[in-house]
Amino acid sequence: MKRLVVLVVAAAALLAPAAASAHPLGNFTINRFSRIEGADHRAYVFYVLDMAEIPTYQAGRIDARAYARRIAAGARLQLDGRRVTLSPVATALAHPKGAGGLHTTRLELLLRGPRLDHTAKLAYADTNYAGRIGWKEIVVGAGTRSESGELRAYPKNLLQSPLDVTSVTGELHPAGGPPPKLATGRELQAPDRVADSGFSSLIGREHLSALVILASLAAAFFWGMAHALSPGHGKTIVAAYLVGRRGTPWHAAALGGIVTVTHTIGVFALGLVTLALSQFIVPDQLYPWLNLVSGVLVVAIGATVFRSRFRHRHPHTHDDHHGHASGPGPETGPSRGSLIAVGISGGLLPCPSALVVLLAAISLHRVAFGMLLIVAFSAGLALSITGIGLVAVFAKQIFKRASFDGRLVRLLPAASALVILAAGLAMTVRALPKVS
Repeated sequence: MKRLVVLVVAAAALLAPAAASAHPLGNFTINRFSRIEGADHRAYVFYVLDMAEIPTYQAGRIDARAYARRIAAGARLQLDGRRVTLSPVATALAHPKGAGGLHTTRLELLLRGPRLDHTAKLAYADTNYAGRIGWKEIVVGAGTRSESGELRAYPKNLLQSPLDVTSVTGELHPAGGPPPKLATGRELQAPDRVADSGFSSLIGREHLSALVILASLAAAFFWGMAHALSPGHGKTIVAAYLVGRRGTPWHAAALGGIVTVTHTIGVFALGLVTLALSQFIVPDQLYPWLNLVSGVLVVAIGATVFRSRFRHRHPHTHDDHHGHASGPGPETGPSRGSLIAVGISGGLLPCPSALVVLLAAISLHRVAFGMLLIVAFSAGLALSITGIGLVAVFAKQIFKRASFDGRLVRLLPAASALVILAAGLAMTVRALPKVS
């Protein structure tokens, strides 16, 4: 009994959010802020670079001066139509803690331009990290309000659609006050962050006794189940597919297994890209392509299901030697190929938290433990999807046995095919603008 109490307490502690934090805009983001202002009779650009956990991990050791020179070259300022040189004169670097024991990066720079003795027309463009996802904000003037508090407090209502301002035009007025000051100490170390997700916090536990490992795996399994219930992972598609193709409980279980394998392989493959190929492939740019592949797969599955339903309802007729026309053939269950395709579409997009766990495991020299956590997480995700599939299978059987209108029951598979087609088309349409 005492051991049971200890296990429950340990599991509860693991399931509760840890006292760590994660970047509010996601683990892949690189966020930039520029403030152009006049001070000390010169033009200045106050520049902030805020990198989330995965870009920080990829960057390794950051040389603040080297980064300052590169960012100054990418911050392009024109005054009265002429390009001016920006020179870095001060830097401030910090690595606040992020998810899974990984760190984030906050780099503040002061870039000094030419003397400014009159009001000048300005044109400014930030070309740094072009194509990377994240918050992009530019303001003009020392007193102008920043929507993000200079990348310290991102507005919650804009987290799903962050600012994307990379160029501005306007007027820059001269001023004689002191140049902007960079943050120091605790102010630099404490930007706005959100609570670390329960799953990614598991890898950072200090003492890994057998009991803690078992409780951690159980917690990872739980978080996988919870993650599957959030938007995505093809739950609607799985249910509609099993209804449309006369799925059985065995087919639902097989789908769950395929999702587990696909998701686990996807996390490890993305981890390999992050570690070995980051100079050639940016991991966050793979997600739109994976979304597109999933959408095309789902469209193909929906078309296959609809075609099989059409053939079943309108079979070819012929007279046998007795002169009778054959009726509709028996409905066929899911084919192996389509079953695999549905499972792959549900597990193809790796959870970013799982990638954070993998990278943190490598950083903490806990690779085996991290791999076990990812497998447990994927298994929990698959169990939820399997459960949804079983509900769909049993619900169809109940419909058949109940005294509903026969035509309504017969239309369910065709309606399911249309649901799959619509979902696949929606996924494809959403993904296309992001891969162009």
